[in-house]
Amino acid sequence: MNTPVQVLVTGATGRTGSLVVQKLQQRKEQFIVRGFARSRQKVEQLFGTTEGFYFGDIRDPATLAPALVGCQGLVILTSAIPQPKGIPQPGQRPELTFATGEMPEAIDYQGQINQIDTALSAGVNHIVLVGSMGGTDENHPLNRIGNGNILIWKRKAEQYLIDSGTDYTIIRAGGLQDQPGGKRELLVGKNDTMLKNPPNGIPTSIPREDVAEVVVQALLEPNARNKTFDVISQPEDASGAVITKDFAALFAQTTPGF
Repeated sequence: MNTPVQVLVTGATGRTGSLVVQKLQQRKEQFIVRGFARSRQKVEQLFGTTEGFYFGDIRDPATLAPALVGCQGLVILTSAIPQPKGIPQPGQRPELTFATGEMPEAIDYQGQINQIDTALSAGVNHIVLVGSMGGTDENHPLNRIGNGNILIWKRKAEQYLIDSGTDYTIIRAGGLQDQPGGKRELLVGKNDTMLKNPPNGIPTSIPREDVAEVVVQALLEPNARNKTFDVISQPEDASGAVITKDFAALFAQTTPGF
């Protein structure tokens, strides 16, 4: 029997990160999963235990190091999170910003560099990074939130990972949906081609649960290594769509490099 792969998932209490942790926990013969988070209380609420979890801050590499000892894989699911600025007026959308010290440059760039560097020092040989589509457009609306340029910083971190020399899988997800996974055909592309020209005009979105499954399969499938790709899903009721179950075939459609 093969020895289970030890994997650390950062951003483990996020809506997608928690799904990845749960899916890896279900594959006990293949993975020993650790989670990394800032809030002990949130871990207890989500998982009912703090066993297997490490607590710290990705801005502080010293707190990352103990969590990565003995790991062969790292899944990066951290991201700066916008929050309302002040109290919105009735009928108006709230203006969004980022908390002090939590701008995208600090979280999505330097925070990811901290994770990559610490992982390499610990001997991790495969890093799966979950990013976002839209990074080829400097004028994307997400970049204007709080003047944070979040997608620009994410792309810079992706390039840093590729240049690091370790095996990588970079998953640029479309708009994330809180919908059940395993019910749709997944589509892959690169550099926002599907965003600029959606196949059959479909929404460029994907359930979080499907993204989590892509992460797990990327850790299992050799053909996912050293690949960068966008991923969206067909609508659940799309005519002619075939539910994706063969992930080796899906990854065969992806390509290396940035």
